[in-house]
Amino acid sequence: MNRWLGLTVLCAAVLMTGTGCAGVPSGGQVVTGQPAERAERVDDPYVRLIPVGPDPEWGPAEIVSGFLAASASFDDDHRVAKQYLGPKSRWEPGPRPFVTVIADRIVSPQIVRSENGQATVRISGDQLGTITSDGQYTAAPKEIDLAFQVARTPQGLWRITGLPGGDKAGLILTKDDVDRAMRTVNLYFFAPDRHTLVPNGIFLPVVNRQTLPTQLVRAALDGPTSWLNGAVRSAFPAGTELRGSVDIDNDVATVDLTEAARGGDIERMSAQLGWTLRQLSEIQRWRLRIGGETVTAEGMDATQSVYAWPENSPDGPDAKSKEHQNAYMTGETGALGTLRGDRAHPVAPAVNLSRPAVSPDYSEVAGLGYAHDQVIVAAPVTGAAAPRVLLNAREGGRFTAPSWSPDGTLWTVESTSEGSTLWVRRPGRSPVRAAHWGLGGREVLAFHVARDGVRAAVIVRVDGRPQIQIGRIAHAPDGTLDVGAFLPVSSELQDAVDIAWRDHGTLAVLGRANRDAQTLPFLMPVSGSAITSLGVGSLGEPETITAAPGAPVLIGTRAAGEQKVCRQRSPANTYSAWVCSIAGRDPYYPR
Repeated sequence: MNRWLGLTVLCAAVLMTGTGCAGVPSGGQVVTGQPAERAERVDDPYVRLIPVGPDPEWGPAEIVSGFLAASASFDDDHRVAKQYLGPKSRWEPGPRPFVTVIADRIVSPQIVRSENGQATVRISGDQLGTITSDGQYTAAPKEIDLAFQVARTPQGLWRITGLPGGDKAGLILTKDDVDRAMRTVNLYFFAPDRHTLVPNGIFLPVVNRQTLPTQLVRAALDGPTSWLNGAVRSAFPAGTELRGSVDIDNDVATVDLTEAARGGDIERMSAQLGWTLRQLSEIQRWRLRIGGETVTAEGMDATQSVYAWPENSPDGPDAKSKEHQNAYMTGETGALGTLRGDRAHPVAPAVNLSRPAVSPDYSEVAGLGYAHDQVIVAAPVTGAAAPRVLLNAREGGRFTAPSWSPDGTLWTVESTSEGSTLWVRRPGRSPVRAAHWGLGGREVLAFHVARDGVRAAVIVRVDGRPQIQIGRIAHAPDGTLDVGAFLPVSSELQDAVDIAWRDHGTLAVLGRANRDAQTLPFLMPVSGSAITSLGVGSLGEPETITAAPGAPVLIGTRAAGEQKVCRQRSPANTYSAWVCSIAGRDPYYPR
């Protein structure tokens, strides 16, 4: 390899050392360096890549390698990368380009044709996923094989004349490139109830750390990604833009919006921006201006804390303000009980269910028959009301564990090996099939609605293997539901067994990492960041998992022929040992 090309790659490698991690999953071993709640480090220092332009002596293969390395620098609208292109090129990736994420740097492009001053250079590698221009990451592992057209200029220099995808091509970046040059951030929009905020995780290119607050606010004003569009609402009126940049003075940020914002609700716009800005440690308070004039939300000072608006949390109201904080489970006698200490205390002796799930208002419990071919409900939880069958599966069908959304809607999926049906029962109504169900042609093994009521996590069988995906729930004006747009979350886990929402950004998962021989618990950020192992020690054969914000993760397992519920010895420590001393099964946290 030419020494100048070596310098290009060397500069990238040196400058990426110690950088922050946006967290594209590698598909390899589990990252265990930090808990999942700290895996998305928006505040990690930005490390600038210094790209190297083309050398006059480089041949076609070196030009392609140099272009790929220089593409990882977002400085000056990819000015250096464009130096590798022919004079007629109109390639403009823009500040938020489409990105194909590959596992490793391609260092040996192959020249498959070279004659009369023209050459075809082919590259191949392992794709991990893609990032769309609005920042949406989708895990999509596959092998790629792409061709570049290269030609000599009249000056005798080799330059790229044809990109894979033409002038509208995006970037081809390695996982390390993305980790260095991008940050995973959440934008926040409102659920249909116009009260609960829903996070929309995106990958945002960082040109320099000082511009990140401005980029973040502009991304929020642009609205949700195409994935969530139609399922959430923004409080900002159409046409609202940021005037200038976000100014920060002594940890107080000023966000000045254009006059279009005067048509919006000050409180709701403040909640959206406050939750978005709290991701940046240099901002503790902020003020909202419209057309240069400071506006104040009712009950707020001119500058408000970024931690205001807790009532709009995607995880619902503060758990400390709620009653019924104990987890529920099926005790060793088969009766529904609450977990207190190391025992299940019966609360409904007549309710004998598999996979019990208690409604958000604690008035009803739903569960499955032991063959999982019936959905059974009973009310109230605190009494001894006789259970009744709500749904019976078709021949060969099984139901997923019931899931409740915050408004009291009950969800379950009926599956066979040929396909599935999503059943929905709204409060006070009979169950009906969802009008639009995006996984109708697949077998679904688990379905859980997030506490925001808009997102749903599933385990779905794809090509014979269980895969974790996230979808969205959209409400049509006529009241029908569109539950779809499911996207794979991570390529790091295989053979997933069960899932639960730990908080609005993280799933608790039972499954196997690519090189593991047994099923283990993991924390999986829904943004696509790297997964983290949870706890140490023997768990027997884990079967079910449950989680809640600020509460210890609980696992139902089978060990030595007995069913036990496991929890960590020290729940505050992600790597604390598991203790399986509670007789019973199927633990569950109400919302």
